[in-house]
Amino acid sequence: MTTPDTRKALWQIHFCVLLWGVTAILGKLITLPALPLVWWRMLLVVAMLALLPRVWRGLRTLPLRLVAGYAGIGALVALHWLTFYGAVKLANASVAATCIALAPVFTSIIEPWVAKRPFQMRELAFGLAVLPGVALVVGGVPDGMRMGVLIGALSALLVAVFGSLNKRMVSHADPLTVTALELGAGTITLTLLAPLMPYLLPALASPLWIVPDLHDGILLLVLAGVCTLLPFALALVALRHLSAYTVQLVTNLEPVYAVLLAVVLLREQHEVTPWFYLGVAIIVGAVFLHPLLNRRKRMQHPEILGTSEARNIAD
Repeated sequence: MTTPDTRKALWQIHFCVLLWGVTAILGKLITLPALPLVWWRMLLVVAMLALLPRVWRGLRTLPLRLVAGYAGIGALVALHWLTFYGAVKLANASVAATCIALAPVFTSIIEPWVAKRPFQMRELAFGLAVLPGVALVVGGVPDGMRMGVLIGALSALLVAVFGSLNKRMVSHADPLTVTALELGAGTITLTLLAPLMPYLLPALASPLWIVPDLHDGILLLVLAGVCTLLPFALALVALRHLSAYTVQLVTNLEPVYAVLLAVVLLREQHEVTPWFYLGVAIIVGAVFLHPLLNRRKRMQHPEILGTSEARNIAD
């Protein structure tokens, strides 16, 4: 039976996913290149978290081993955001959001290795199911956006890597402390990588220190505060009243929200062909099918429920 707390939590998690979908739109509206955009986003979030005494108390209790682990994950987060917004700039918000839907494909291969659990053939089959959608997405964008698709796929791969690592380590420290540490390390990573970007990833190379104008400054504050910290806090509250399966299913709506917002706000439907949206439908359908199959498997094998749910909650 659905309780008032559960209904409220459902609305909260949908609102969080909607805000996460808005990040792609903001990435298109902010005129800064991807590198300074991500650098400012991470710096602003870290500055906001630095005002919380809880974060500093958590940092003082962390052993150096965990600090190093979270810092390494933070470097991967920075690279993920850099490639995500790079895909937005090189293609558009719809393409970038659709590419992120590929993350479960990579996770099905990477997570068993990271979590040291048996490889599941069912998950590999799920990964293969999205390939026709990927082919249609690539064929449905102009030639000038193909690099954006490749960068977006790289972003999805990075999501799978740092997401799997976070699942192993998230329970060892306060979530706000972990966020501050990871994003702080990510900010430092981008600062050190900026001079090397023309050699490592020329498509995303740009000056790092660009002071945003008033328009970009306001949007960056919205991106950092409203679309990063706010959904993070709301998601923590919602998780108290929802199963991990429900949260995962709702989170799969993020590319749907992003594509719809891009059509309404940015008129991006004129930049791609109908084949692109058919590919999006196939990818999103496969993404939704994956948790449904996992749900059925857990019902048939209740002995694995606790471990599977714990992995998803930590996502």
